[in-house]
Amino acid sequence: MKPIAYRSCFFSIARQPQSQVFLTQKPQFTQKRVVLTEELCGKVLDQYPDIQTLKKTHSKIIVDQHFNSNPSLGIKLMRAYAAHGEPGLTRHIFDDIPEKNVVFFNVMIRSYVNNHLYREALLVYKAMASHGFVPDNYTYPCVLKACSALEDLRVGLQIHGAVIKVGLDLNLYIGNGLVAMYGKCGCLMEARQVLDEMPDRDLVSWNSMVAGYAQNVRFEDALEVCKEMEVLKLKPDAGTMASLLPAVTNTTSNNVTYVKEMFMKLTKKTLVSWNVMIGVYVNNSMPEKAVNLYLQMEAYGVEPDAVTIASVLPACGDLSALSLGRRMHDYVERKKLRPNLLLENALVDMYAKCGSLRDAREVFDRMKFRDVASWTSMISAYGLNGQGRDAVALFVKMRNLGLSPDSIAFVSVISACSHAGLLDEGRYYFKLMAEEYRIIPRIEHFSCMVDLLGRSGQVDEAYNFIKQMPVEPNERVWGSLLSACRVYSNMNIGLLAADHLFQLAPEQSGYYVLLSNIYAKAGRWQDVATIRTIMKSKGIKKRPGNSNIELNDRIHTFLAGDQSHPQSKEIYEELDVLVGKMKELGYVPETYSALHDVEEEDKECHLAVHSEKLAIVFAILNTEPGTQIRITKNLRVCGDCHIAAKLISKIAEREIIIRDNNRFHHFKTGICSCGDYW
Repeated sequence: MKPIAYRSCFFSIARQPQSQVFLTQKPQFTQKRVVLTEELCGKVLDQYPDIQTLKKTHSKIIVDQHFNSNPSLGIKLMRAYAAHGEPGLTRHIFDDIPEKNVVFFNVMIRSYVNNHLYREALLVYKAMASHGFVPDNYTYPCVLKACSALEDLRVGLQIHGAVIKVGLDLNLYIGNGLVAMYGKCGCLMEARQVLDEMPDRDLVSWNSMVAGYAQNVRFEDALEVCKEMEVLKLKPDAGTMASLLPAVTNTTSNNVTYVKEMFMKLTKKTLVSWNVMIGVYVNNSMPEKAVNLYLQMEAYGVEPDAVTIASVLPACGDLSALSLGRRMHDYVERKKLRPNLLLENALVDMYAKCGSLRDAREVFDRMKFRDVASWTSMISAYGLNGQGRDAVALFVKMRNLGLSPDSIAFVSVISACSHAGLLDEGRYYFKLMAEEYRIIPRIEHFSCMVDLLGRSGQVDEAYNFIKQMPVEPNERVWGSLLSACRVYSNMNIGLLAADHLFQLAPEQSGYYVLLSNIYAKAGRWQDVATIRTIMKSKGIKKRPGNSNIELNDRIHTFLAGDQSHPQSKEIYEELDVLVGKMKELGYVPETYSALHDVEEEDKECHLAVHSEKLAIVFAILNTEPGTQIRITKNLRVCGDCHIAAKLISKIAEREIIIRDNNRFHHFKTGICSCGDYW
């Protein structure tokens, strides 16, 4: 048989010396070939070669028909293909082997599990038993992992029984698999019993128990397991933190602090541990801490991966930290982390939250693969920025491409119609959702419809719509109606909405302020005073507003009347100058939206130092003329600040983008994108 020469590691070329007499003669080459023996093939496969070399080696083995005489080559081929994420080729080899043993089945099961084909793994396990092969201590951990991923308790129980029958229930790795399987399936008592009965336990054993409690939102129990580990002198690692992550969402500050202390005590902070801690902050609405931790990670020289970037981008969006978000986007491109659906969706969402629609759309258009979440993020971005018609057009395009919008997509498109005043379109999509897609409207859809009707001035219809809802209206529904009553000065329905809100959220100061503003617009000052008295008697204080602005990767936060900033003196001096120029243009402070238990002059002073005004002036002082200003506020922009931002955009010749807790306001040349309704 003619030997086959492969890559450079299999042959060498000896070049024959060129004659000095015959310079025009073609150089002569001699190729020295190395025959691929069984031994050499085995050595090549043991090194897990690249896919091209692997396939060539496979071809040689097939030609020489070595499977029958040396089954170890078949096993090594299967492992090599599995490592390359080729379970199909692994299966092809497996099926062609005439005389299999337990090892072949184990390798095939592991190949499927490692490539997330869990049902296929269980089918091979069943075939193994039907062919009379007895699973061993390498088989069970893999099939238990498949059961965990599928949350298949029935098969998991069968495996546990088989393990006990053959006396492998005390094996460390099988025990770990059982703890993980029971935890994933919600059988926490059984998981804990397995853990307690294990003669030997390692960090994985305890982490599996932590994960079981965390996945079932029993955070306190998860923490107790962590404390048990500390008593046993087992130091939590990045795996422990990762196990805790599912439960550390919208939790208490004490729990977040506990995880932070665990992170700080880690002897070696791996990338996983950084990612988990960032995730903890993001999942608990602590975007500033998440961003600061990311910058700290960079300072330590830890290189982020796709998971890191996808975790931090939402925090950048929450803070309108566009420059940092763009820097991370550059990193994604430089490191060729795309295509990555999760990462690209996060980029679209970040740009959208920063009010940079052009950048969001550019990322969206360049995506090779888009899911419904991708389309929904872009639709929502258009809606929140007041570009309802663009949102509707994109929704139509998504449907035309054959994608079925889900419940969240309909929330986004109806909300977009609401923000843009597209009453007929909003009604159409609400009807389409139920009639064509058989999606039962949820409270979010009803809330959007109330907002849509209210914004369009159909306050009576909005109220009747609420009365006919098949579900109990929540505070968001009544809040939307109350906001409409403020805009259209509908006192009667406003009082009804407020009454429901005070029952649903008696401590929420915003609703008292809204009702107070309705009274103020109607000139009913005695009722305004009564609202203030009620708030004082109940100890309800107006939630302090704060505004964030990013400058050089640092987030600057301002409170109303804030004088803690190093540049406070310059900010207030410049603000006085601006207010003077605004008054020349006809600015009159809208004092009815201020506190009503102070004198009129004091109201003007209070309004003048609202947090967004301070943030705008700070940006004017510290950025080049013409630079866009981006601010994030935790509350709705008050009427006076809205007027002020429009005038400042004209005076300073700046585009000012403010994202409040309801939508975006793009102020340019004295006009706002919201049409003065928010």
